[in-house]
Amino acid sequence: MNNDYIEIKDSYDRGGYVRSTSSSTATTFSSIMTRVYVWMTAALFLTAGTAFFTASSPALLQVIFGNSIAVWVLFILELGLVMGISAGINRLSPTTATALFLLYSVVNGLTLSVIFFAYELGTIYQAFAASALTFGAMSFVGYTTKKDLSSLGGYLIMGLIGLIIASVINIFWSNSVMDTIITYIGVFIFIGLTAYDTQKIKEMSYAVEQGESMGYTDAAAPRRIAILGALTLYLDFINLFLYILRLFGRSRD
Repeated sequence: MNNDYIEIKDSYDRGGYVRSTSSSTATTFSSIMTRVYVWMTAALFLTAGTAFFTASSPALLQVIFGNSIAVWVLFILELGLVMGISAGINRLSPTTATALFLLYSVVNGLTLSVIFFAYELGTIYQAFAASALTFGAMSFVGYTTKKDLSSLGGYLIMGLIGLIIASVINIFWSNSVMDTIITYIGVFIFIGLTAYDTQKIKEMSYAVEQGESMGYTDAAAPRRIAILGALTLYLDFINLFLYILRLFGRSRD
């Protein structure tokens, strides 16, 4: 996210954007942020719908989970889509970036369908509600705070790397105490990342508005930022939800 922000800022500093003399082409900071949350919400609904439909289709479940190859293909596809959108956002057309983002949300829904068999429906609803409230509160903090969260973001990224390593180790160790610790740490990391990423998206959106106020504009930049921001917050929400779901599910065992 920081590199994308710097690249956008540098584009304005180098005069790389086409000068516009029409104020009607300006895209405001608030409209970009609105697009971020609209696309994120749309992707979440698409993921939820896909997951529910998949869980209700024995034939589709057999195709996906009937052999390990299909699961690995979906996993690699998810990873490739996220990396492709994040790394190539400034080269992709807005339409392509949007299509890839929506495709990712569908693929993620296919793999997340398994939660309907691992947890009771009531637990899933409660975890989703708790995640939505927590995410909303922390995104609001990131949007409104005057404190620079950049230093916090560095610690959170390092913590996330450590969390991934610990999770992989615990797959083979299968220690319940370690699993509980990992789950709580995961919740706190994605709570912090929600605020941090919201602030970064806000800064990127503001950079576009500032550039347009100086007469430089790239018509595709606002939509690209909206999709990148939506993907980032979507990932924060999904991961927060999964960790909270694990906590809720464990408390009912």
